[in-house]
Amino acid sequence: MEKTQKIIWKFILSLIMLVLVFFVFVPYFTSDFLDLRQKRENEENYQKFLKEELVKKEAEIKEEQKIFLMGKFDPAIRENFILIPPEYTVGENKMYLRKETYEAYLQMRNAAIVDGINLKIASATRNFDYQKNLWNNKWTGITIVDGQDLSKSIPGEQERFKKILEYSAVPGTSRHHWGTDIDINDANPSYFDKEKGEKEYDWLIKNASFFGFCQTYNLKNTGRVIGYNEEKWHWSYLPLARTLTQEYKNLIKDENINGFLGDEYVAGQDLINNYVLSINPNCI
Repeated sequence: MEKTQKIIWKFILSLIMLVLVFFVFVPYFTSDFLDLRQKRENEENYQKFLKEELVKKEAEIKEEQKIFLMGKFDPAIRENFILIPPEYTVGENKMYLRKETYEAYLQMRNAAIVDGINLKIASATRNFDYQKNLWNNKWTGITIVDGQDLSKSIPGEQERFKKILEYSAVPGTSRHHWGTDIDINDANPSYFDKEKGEKEYDWLIKNASFFGFCQTYNLKNTGRVIGYNEEKWHWSYLPLARTLTQEYKNLIKDENINGFLGDEYVAGQDLINNYVLSINPNCI
């Protein structure tokens, strides 16, 4: 009997100890487990937040680059653009270029001077608003094209759209938006049919590539079959323009091209492939 009682008491004491251990240590372990789980959840939430912020930042960068590629900025307030001194330009308008383009132009100009050739910039950076003004003036007949008021000679707006495209880029699609492209001396085909223009063009063909420049729109059917007509005056600074051409291809869609007279005719023109990317193969 006494032995049985001892066993019972031992059992009771063991049970009491177990209960004490349970109440003393279980909250501790439970708390640690909950803390660990909370830490994991916090870490997962933080990583999710970082990914969302990264996606957001990438989207912002892409949007800013789209704004740049389409010329919707003022080059006068951009640190990587420079005002071209008037002695190097044709006309009285203020002109701007990317600093790298300007430095390369100066080197090319200095080399040309030695050979008796004077290369001036007739047009440089043209932002969206500038290009829009050029386009709208041709659309409405304010600017005469080939001796004609297109608003009267081509009343059909879709055909008028295509006519202006022969030499003028749709606002938002011009390479002049980028600060990498220059028109040299004159943007008129007849200028380069005369002796002075012929000599200048011949010098550029032989030497411009040494300074990073390429004639963007060469004669059609010599590597390209569609796009703008030949422009002997239009030269791109490739170290910058090549990259921007690819970025334009990747980022800009037809639906982004709007905000000017006749923009309803953008659809169906495939402006990006047929004009922006239809350039001299040597410039790609």
